[in-house]
Amino acid sequence: MSHVLETMVGGRKLKVEYGKTGMLSNCAIFMSYGDTVVMVNVNASEKPREGIDFFPLSVEYEERLYSVGKIPGGFIKREGKPSEKSILHARAIDRPLRPLFPKGYRNDVQIICTIMSVEQDNAPDILAMNGASMALCLSSIPFTTPVGTVSVGLIDGEYILNPTEEQRDKSTLNLTVCATKERVMMIEAGGDEIPEETMINAIKFGFDACQTIVKFQEEAMKQFGKEKDIPELYHPKEEIEEAVTQFAFDMLKETMYITDREKRNEKLKEVKAKISDEFAEKYPDDGADIDEIVYTIQKKIVRNMLLNEHKRPDGRAFDEIRPISCEVGLLPRTHGTGLFTRGLTQVMTVATLGSLGDVQVLDGLGTEESKRYMHHYNFPAYSTGEVKPLRGPGRREIGHGALAEKALEPLIPSEEEFPYTIRLVSEVLSSNGSTSQASVCGSTLALLDAGVPIKRPAAGIAMGLITSEDLSKEAVITDIQGLEDFFGDMDFKVAGTEKGITSIQVDTKIHGLSQTCIRDAINGARKARLFILDKIKNCIAKPKEELSPYAPRAYTINIAPEKIRTLIGTGGKTINKIIDETGVKIDIKEDGKVFVLSTDGPSASKALKMIDNLTKDVKVGEVYLGKVVKITNFGAFVEILPGKEGLVHISKLDVSRVEKVEDIVSVGDEILVKVTDIDNQGRINLSRKDAIKEQEKEEKD
Repeated sequence: MSHVLETMVGGRKLKVEYGKTGMLSNCAIFMSYGDTVVMVNVNASEKPREGIDFFPLSVEYEERLYSVGKIPGGFIKREGKPSEKSILHARAIDRPLRPLFPKGYRNDVQIICTIMSVEQDNAPDILAMNGASMALCLSSIPFTTPVGTVSVGLIDGEYILNPTEEQRDKSTLNLTVCATKERVMMIEAGGDEIPEETMINAIKFGFDACQTIVKFQEEAMKQFGKEKDIPELYHPKEEIEEAVTQFAFDMLKETMYITDREKRNEKLKEVKAKISDEFAEKYPDDGADIDEIVYTIQKKIVRNMLLNEHKRPDGRAFDEIRPISCEVGLLPRTHGTGLFTRGLTQVMTVATLGSLGDVQVLDGLGTEESKRYMHHYNFPAYSTGEVKPLRGPGRREIGHGALAEKALEPLIPSEEEFPYTIRLVSEVLSSNGSTSQASVCGSTLALLDAGVPIKRPAAGIAMGLITSEDLSKEAVITDIQGLEDFFGDMDFKVAGTEKGITSIQVDTKIHGLSQTCIRDAINGARKARLFILDKIKNCIAKPKEELSPYAPRAYTINIAPEKIRTLIGTGGKTINKIIDETGVKIDIKEDGKVFVLSTDGPSASKALKMIDNLTKDVKVGEVYLGKVVKITNFGAFVEILPGKEGLVHISKLDVSRVEKVEDIVSVGDEILVKVTDIDNQGRINLSRKDAIKEQEKEEKD
């Protein structure tokens, strides 16, 4: 049976259709918002997966180019691996939903959101997030807490709910808020240096708007939701839990109170070895249970230490940042480098400047076709002292790179100010908490070292949260390290400048964040950010005035748009000749701006002169140094600019009478000529006589 339910959100219709398609899925829905349509299918395995210690949830965001009336580019002509945007959207769907499944649920769950139709005014990723929650709520999968998602814009001080494409272009804020009836589950934001209070109010605005969508999902569950399965939840055997706790608790507590990380880890290895020796014979097949119990004991100890004793594992105050150091100019041949170290977290970012032709071409569902600023993030196994195979970037690496890119994007100079493509690569050299925000700091150093005129330096920090089981008590901590992230409840990453916030990303492991927690985290992050910015400025206060000698120099020349065809030539013959002769890179814009990039100044000057000669108009009265290309009995034809010839009549070849043209010039001679006339057919008349007289007059003067 087909069911349809509708509501209004932001003045547009939000509709769900259930029971019409996907009959063999646990739940399949079509959800639409305006003309944007997403199909969501959710399924779960019948039994828990054995031998794992995590919840195996997978989320896929499937872009279909037919949704925007496009045929995929390339040879294969079908969608291939997910785009970076697809991966980012899938991660955004996962983050608010995962904490709301029952603890100990180990069944495989898969959510597939397929984008079927896209109207640019209504973002498909926001709709997919709402659709995923709706499908889970309607399914028999044990998920019972609806999550609403909205986007928030900011135009002239006014908050805009689910802004249209035109509004997004004008907005200084791009905020996504996911919330349940009671708390905020996820925040993702990019902004143009947004003040803290403005951001806090925007999040509250988004939370309130989510309530309409939450009620919509609750109504759908009541009307046609399936009966929920009773899950088989994993829990260690009580007998083993009691035995391990009695034997190991005091040893683990003593260990977790060691402030030095290396000493603590060494002691922890010893304690775990003792635990293994103690229970190996008695419980030979229950190693996974014992590991889970040890983890739970550690978690309780650390959380009690933070929440009730107000102590941190490394002895810092709750608002204290680990020691920071900043360096630039480490690599001699790169265009810019920055090394940022915070405690045992260390990131080196390398900046590379390229031509505008080096932009990344995008083939996706949005209207953006390319981008000239890119940030990539690498997280090798050695950064945590581990041994793993080297593979391409995973979802985490792509997500962290995109987060740092978002943090710096509002500060990147425009193409007119700085006509380069910019690529940043952050290499994580050592990881002990918040490498993504360390990469923001390292990238700022690299940009300044490369001489990129960014608006202001940026920095980032990660805030943490510890809560009691009933969420009645909470403590926010600054600059979380690995242990606090591992056992804590929140990773609240905030980046920005001294003026305001440029990015936020929030992950939570509990059933959401209170408004008080959000306010404390944002304000605490500002205090920490200003401290880090002082460290960055002490290292390098402003962009270097000179680019690296190994970086290309960009030069600009403007030509008439109708001359672009002349510059390119048939099949690119003319422009390729300039490139071959000079070794430069050339990019041409539709408005007639021509960018020449070269590491060699004389080569660039030569190319600019060739372009100017090719594209400038011949003007009556101007004198040119031309080359004789043909001789006739009535005069000589002279090329004064590439492809532009004029006639010097025999009577105009010299100041005195000329009997034969060959007496004065030969083919290949270079002579000064003055343009005397251009007729209505575009034919150019030249005079060597007038050019000589003009030169003699200048010499006398």
